[in-house]
Amino acid sequence: MRSRTPTVRRVATVAAAFLGLLLPLVVIGPSAQAAPTGFRIQNGRLLERSGNDFVMRGVNHAHTWYANQTSSLTHIKAKGANTVRVVLSSGDRWTRNDTADVANVVAQCKQNRLICVLEVHDTTGYGEQSGAVTLSRAADYWISVQSALTGQEDYVIVNIGNEPYGNNNYTGWTADTKAAIRKLRTAGFQHTIMVDAPNWGQDWAFTMRDNAASVFAADPDANTIFSIHMYGVFDTAAEITDYLGRFVAAKLPIVVGEFGHDHSDGNPDEDTILATTQQLGLGYLGWSWSGNGGGVEYLDMVTNFDPNQLTSWGRRLFEGANGIAATSKEAAIYASSGGDTTPPTAPGTPSASSVTSSSARLTWAAATDATGVTGYDVVRVNGATETPVTTTTGTSATLTGLAPSTSYVFAVYARDAAGNRSPRSDTVSVTTPSGGTTASCSVGYRVTNEWPGGFQGEIVIRNTGGSAVNGWTLRWSFPDSQRVTNLWGGTMAQSGADVTVTSAPYTANIPASGSATLGFTAGKGSTNPSPTAFTLNGAACSSV
Repeated sequence: MRSRTPTVRRVATVAAAFLGLLLPLVVIGPSAQAAPTGFRIQNGRLLERSGNDFVMRGVNHAHTWYANQTSSLTHIKAKGANTVRVVLSSGDRWTRNDTADVANVVAQCKQNRLICVLEVHDTTGYGEQSGAVTLSRAADYWISVQSALTGQEDYVIVNIGNEPYGNNNYTGWTADTKAAIRKLRTAGFQHTIMVDAPNWGQDWAFTMRDNAASVFAADPDANTIFSIHMYGVFDTAAEITDYLGRFVAAKLPIVVGEFGHDHSDGNPDEDTILATTQQLGLGYLGWSWSGNGGGVEYLDMVTNFDPNQLTSWGRRLFEGANGIAATSKEAAIYASSGGDTTPPTAPGTPSASSVTSSSARLTWAAATDATGVTGYDVVRVNGATETPVTTTTGTSATLTGLAPSTSYVFAVYARDAAGNRSPRSDTVSVTTPSGGTTASCSVGYRVTNEWPGGFQGEIVIRNTGGSAVNGWTLRWSFPDSQRVTNLWGGTMAQSGADVTVTSAPYTANIPASGSATLGFTAGKGSTNPSPTAFTLNGAACSSV
């Protein structure tokens, strides 16, 4: 992730941009080493020492800026990830992560049975970003902390530098990347090396794509994997499938090292990114766990590093179709190194409390496990079908977004650090109430600030009835191309023009004659007309 938002050049016509730029089909042979030291590349695939295919399913964690958030790796593992990409600093732009700190990060990754991708962030936007350093400088940093990494080739992948080169002089990426790889190999690094694309990681000029074969050939160990970052440049299915498909066809290894559900430079197609990587068996690492700033706070997967406060982006990545919970498989190295294969016991039967028209709180007795329970998965049960609802590290969860006057059946699974899943708990049935006199409401909508391509809005929900509203779901449709990027006061989901917001715990109760206020930021096109109709718990509200 870049530390600021540059002007990103776009491809004018997808078909024209791709025409005539096919990669040569290169069949990559096995490494020249007599035996693999750890991870290795073979025929365009990332393999473990055992020969098992390894597909990354994980997230980025901004360790260098939040070094005190030491529990984050445990929480990331509890959500189902098998990999974490850890942000480090060489000391050129931020506080240097020294050898002891790097060794501690690696130890925590191993303790949590995560594969550790370590990256130096100081290279971000070199040539355009003031203070950014070269890949050669990043390689020097890796050599300076080499003692923390030697012998960890089964667990660690070295990502030389984050997003080297901005949008200036980016053709230098090819020679500089080759030189940095050779410098590390000469120093004795036997790890799989990951290299990021130029153009702030998004490779809109196809420098990495068209030179990947020669860069791979420059690695004497034939053990380099390429990383593309997908934000606004990758906002169509055609761009995503074409880019990734060319690497696969050429038998060149590729991973989506960063991506999000939205961005200031455009709206990436996260659904296609997830579906295509799953179809092609490619890894992905979402940005980022928590702690974003500079206007991209909406890329936080959890709020304030709290694993029990998943954002809409976090829910999509961890719990949605082709997401981490559904597709992640733990690295075989952990099972082969005396791993735990015994699942936890089933959690106790959940009990429901604080049931409103749109939410309920579940509580259950803890499961037991020889090595410790790391998390719980709450599922909705409908006959033989289960739907993930949320994950938590504790023995309770507040479920939001429920529909009024609806019956639900829920159950809970426990997971341990090895990824073993317990038998399912017994089920609990929950029926939500109607929500009271929800037709007695009015909604005020106004734009509080506006700028080219975006705006900030405020919504005030007023209870004009004689009894309190306890829990609510507000719905509206935008009349143009507006898309909410961040919202406070509730939990938001958007599908096309349709927006649904469920109450947060602190806004759930609206007393008679009282109100609740929401704020949000959103993207827009050339016009910004206001929505004209709102419903609260399924009933129409008047507009003011």
